[in-house]
This record gives sequence, structure tokens and C-alpha cells, in this order.
Amino acid sequence: MASTAVELIKDLSTPAFVVDLDIVKRNASVMLARFQKLGVQLRPHMKTHKTLECADIMTGGSRRCIVVSTLAEASFFADHGYDDILYAYPLPFDKVERCAELSEKLSLFHVLVDSSLALQELKRRPLKQGKAWHVWMKLDCNNGRAGVPHAEPAALQLAQEISETEGVELTGIYAHCGNSYGSKGEEQIKAVAQETTTFTLQFVEKLKAVGVKGPKSSIGSTPSCSHPVPDMAMLSEVHPGNYIFYDVQQSLIGSCRLEDVAVRVLTRVIGHYPHKNQLLVDCGWTALSHDGGGRLPTGYAVIEGHPDIKLVSMTQEHGRVEPVSGKLDFSQFPLGSMLSLMPYHACATAVMHPVYYVHSKGKIVGTWKPTRGW
Repeated sequence: MASTAVELIKDLSTPAFVVDLDIVKRNASVMLARFQKLGVQLRPHMKTHKTLECADIMTGGSRRCIVVSTLAEASFFADHGYDDILYAYPLPFDKVERCAELSEKLSLFHVLVDSSLALQELKRRPLKQGKAWHVWMKLDCNNGRAGVPHAEPAALQLAQEISETEGVELTGIYAHCGNSYGSKGEEQIKAVAQETTTFTLQFVEKLKAVGVKGPKSSIGSTPSCSHPVPDMAMLSEVHPGNYIFYDVQQSLIGSCRLEDVAVRVLTRVIGHYPHKNQLLVDCGWTALSHDGGGRLPTGYAVIEGHPDIKLVSMTQEHGRVEPVSGKLDFSQFPLGSMLSLMPYHACATAVMHPVYYVHSKGKIVGTWKPTRGW
């Protein structure tokens, strides 16, 4: 963890992305313990933070069994001693060679397939040293983004085709319950988790019935893994990611409390405009993102300690802050004073920053530098 000359987050140049190390460690510990108790392997997703230091916390230092969403992430973690990496993204044909190189380099590198055409691409590039491709089939359990619909005959046909292909191993069945993001409260989250778990386990049983035995089962999303249902104990793995930081969106869904949100964007007041009843801050969308669409009562973020003001709009480098109602008391917000923004979506905000300032109780303990690219 790299050090910085500044000792306290209040003295940072803004805008700055700050990470509360104590909350990160707590979030990691809670999720790990939750699935250890269920007897299910936690395969944490790296896409939220994309840093080595946070990955070490999420894996308990094992440097094994992770999920990534880009090959840049996969290569970054492989170069730093990580193994058993699942590239959980429908196989891009232009990246087959890079996937092959990682498969040949690591003891375990997994790819995701949801079509026969993608499987044919793997067949055209047999691995060296007698290795087999480790393939997870993406199953769509009503999330609707990627994968073969679980109830369609094509799903079973593809799984059989993978299992029968020379040089390829059907390692597991992978489902993302992203539809849990439409939930409001624990009951709705658990309903989605139950549905996805049931469909995934039923599909594995269908495979056994036609002689395909052994594939693992994995589902994931931060909401479903924050409130798991008992049947999830029958899964092989789960793969949440956002939980390490959490965010305002997750608190609204019911995955967490605001106290569990580990990240903030710090910004300073740079302008007073009484004729517009408005403050200007040095946080635009390049420091926060436009995710959430400003739908919160406080606009694009929760402004910590100030429920009476809202971030109403942003341009590239500027943010406009107004009162929720009434006249703004400008004396509360002197020029140069700092505001702390809790992001709507931590993944989208984190990707805007080349460095994260990591602190414990406001004292900076280091910096994390995420990998970038695809």
C-alpha cells in the first residue's frame, strides 16, 4: 500500500475518492463468515475496486478463487500471483488468444460461454501442454442480460455440447441474479435469490439426468448474497462484488445500511451564487458519474451530514448544490469548505479515479491504484 504526504483526508486535494479501511475489512469479514457458515465457496468479484490490496482483503490473503469482468483485471491479478480466476463475461471472439495465454499460464483460468459459436472459437484454439479449457456456461435465470434462458432446450443442449467437446471441460453453471437490483427490502431480495438458486440447481439436476455430472453451480449479486436463502447452501459458489464498498443504491435496495458504505467522494465549495440559491463544488460527473440519474431526494449523492441540500446537476468538472427547500444558508458552506458525498453506485464512481485514498478514522494509511482497461 503506497503512502502519501498528506496525513488526514480533510487535507486532500479535491475531488478525492476515499476508502474507509475499517468498513472494508468489516464488509469482507461478514461476507466471508456468512458463506463459510453455509459451507459455500465465496468467489469475490473484483470489478468494483480492481485493486490488489482490496482483493487480498476479500480473499483473506489466499490470492485464489476470484471473478473478473475484464481481461485487464485478469492479467493484473495473474501478474501479482493470483490463480483460479474466472473471466465472467460472454467470451469475446477477439480475446480468445489472450484467454488462451492466461489458461496456459495459470493452473486455473475459467471462461464463460453462452453460445455454440463461442464454443467453436475455443475448439479452434486448443490449449498447449495438454490443458483443457475450463468453461462455465452462463444461465439466464430471468435476469435478462446474458446467458441461455434456463427453461429453453437450448440451455441443456449447449451444456451437453460443452461437456462432449474434446479439449474442453464443463466446469460449472453460472447465473447472475442482477434482477435483485429491482428489489425493495429483504423479502423481495430473498425471493429473487430463491428463484435464481432454484432454477440453477434444477438445471444441474437436469444435467445429471442426461449423464452430465460434476459441474459446479454459482449464483451471485450483492443483494442476494447479503440476504442469502437457506437453499443457497446447496450451491458450490457465490460471486458478489459490490459488497466490499456498498453504496447508496444498495442501501435503498435493502442490501446494507448507510453505515456499511465504505467510500466517499470529497469535494470543496468553489462558488457562492445567492441569486441562484446555489453553491458550486469541484465535483463533476468525472469524479462521481451520472449513475442514478439524480433520482435521490438529495440528487446524485447523499451529502453526508447535510440532508437539507442536494447535488442537483453536474457538468464535467462542476457540481451544482441547492437546498432541498427554502433559502440556502451560505454561511454554513464557506468557500473552500469540504463536503463528503456518498455515491449512488460505488462501482461507477470508483472507476472515475486513478487512485483511492485509504484511511482509518480520517487518518490516511495508504493509497490503492486500480487497474484499468479491457
